[in-house]
Amino acid sequence: MARAAVKAKQAQKAKAQPQKAPPRRGRRKRSGGGNPNQQLFFVRMRRSAKPMYVILAVLFAATFAFLGVGSGSSGLDQLFSGLNIFHHSGTSISSAEKATVKHPSDPASWRKLATAYESHNETDAAITALQQYTALKPKDVQAWNELAGLQMSAAESLVNDYENAYESEQLAAPSTPLLPKATSAFGKALGRSPIEQAQATTLNATVSNLATQTQTAYTNAVASYKRVAKLQPQSANAQFQLAQAAQTAGDDPTAVAAYKAYLKLDPASSTAAQVKQLIKSLGG
Repeated sequence: MARAAVKAKQAQKAKAQPQKAPPRRGRRKRSGGGNPNQQLFFVRMRRSAKPMYVILAVLFAATFAFLGVGSGSSGLDQLFSGLNIFHHSGTSISSAEKATVKHPSDPASWRKLATAYESHNETDAAITALQQYTALKPKDVQAWNELAGLQMSAAESLVNDYENAYESEQLAAPSTPLLPKATSAFGKALGRSPIEQAQATTLNATVSNLATQTQTAYTNAVASYKRVAKLQPQSANAQFQLAQAAQTAGDDPTAVAAYKAYLKLDPASSTAAQVKQLIKSLGG
């Protein structure tokens, strides 16, 4: 009797408890829902990416609209001038150099050599090869654009070298600010440290040399953009690029003239107001 009563109670208790759901098939979830820090990171990344996509889309559209893509102008060429991303080398530098030696008057050989140098990030050599090419093909607008872009890139690299050399020159003579003026009798008698003097002399020569090289590179870039503007007299983009290069090079008269030519060719430009302010600030 006792056993029967116990079994009856156990049966009633089993009926009262809810039945467990059958196990779900598929991928098993990790206990705790995974790494919360990792989930938070990806949520933040997605949220921050959304406005970035919008900004990139706006800039992309504005750049293409400014460069005149779809209006018959060479917008892509202007946008990617100097980058040479549409040229595929496939030719080694050594073989291209041999071709120029064998056929020095062949423009295609110099074109291939310039592309080969660019694919190996040898900017100075690529500039030299393109100068040879444009001498043989003086009406190739794309090549002049590419050459000007490379010359601007070389100038900017030289600017960085100049700034680093100038800073090193200042650091090479740390005692100079502490010395009395060289014009005073005591200052002349005390003088500078011979070691500091030697370092400063060497670095000063380096700084001066880099300054000359930088100015030459900018001057060459402006000259190349002038050639582009001459070959495309109705191109507002060519005038704008010339103006930008001249302004960077410190050639204000050329920059002002190019900006005015740009406004004349494209008076309804969305950047007309800013360009007019630039002309005014440059003394035009």
